[in-house]
Amino acid sequence: MTAPLNEALPMTKQSQSDNKQPAAISHTQVEVRGGIAGAPSQDVVAEEVPVALVYNGVSHAVMMASPTDLADFALGFSLSEGILQRAEQLFSLDIHSSTQGITIEMRIAGEPFARLREQRRSLSGRTGCGLCGTESLAQVLRKIPKVPIQTIPSDAAVQAALLHLKNHQPLQLLTGATHGAAWCDNQGQIVLTREDVGRHNALDKLIGARIHALSEQAFNEGFALISSRASFEMVQKSASVGIATLVAVSAPTALAIREARSSGMNLIGFARPSRHIIYTRSDAALKEKQR
Repeated sequence: MTAPLNEALPMTKQSQSDNKQPAAISHTQVEVRGGIAGAPSQDVVAEEVPVALVYNGVSHAVMMASPTDLADFALGFSLSEGILQRAEQLFSLDIHSSTQGITIEMRIAGEPFARLREQRRSLSGRTGCGLCGTESLAQVLRKIPKVPIQTIPSDAAVQAALLHLKNHQPLQLLTGATHGAAWCDNQGQIVLTREDVGRHNALDKLIGARIHALSEQAFNEGFALISSRASFEMVQKSASVGIATLVAVSAPTALAIREARSSGMNLIGFARPSRHIIYTRSDAALKEKQR
């Protein structure tokens, strides 16, 4: 049993109901047609498992996810989806594995739990889906918070982070099937990365890991780099925890650009070698140009 907590961040307890927690990868026999003669007949593939998020005994969401860094995922999801406003509202966290999947049992404060019950929102989605089961349009496009004004990263910093991203994605290198989300310092050095089969999940894991480590200072300096497109959910999740700059390897959507502009976020897309595109910026340089 998990004891009550007085610290700001939750205690995590892991237990196995039927089996050990699933591995992140597995091996399968394959046939290779064409290409190099004598190619291996065994492939490494990424696992995805159903992960149920349960708050005070009430199941709220079932997400398909990689079975790694699940405590980070639970905290990050809870904050980026607006279930919790602060990490200290999460009192305890237990992870249970069974043959059917993984259950994360969280005990949270009364105020956010009452709000959660009122929403009556149930997500049962595909890989990393953040909308399935949402009951109203208002729940989809919830008011996006303002983020702190931040100087946009230098071109050199963006390119440095991009250059080294693949070296911080071991699951992607093995399987070719996972997304990555990285936190980078102002020089473009990658300081932390999380991976998942779902792009939303990878970002949630990064959010949870940073807040576990640094609490309110988690996103004061630096920027987030994601290996996917910048959908509006990725902007929304980032803004909800105060990430002021989001860099995406692929394109943003029009709604993501509008949401980023509304929040005051720096949004960079199509981050490729030697080239990237700034879609929104809110730093002092832009304010000078607008005068």
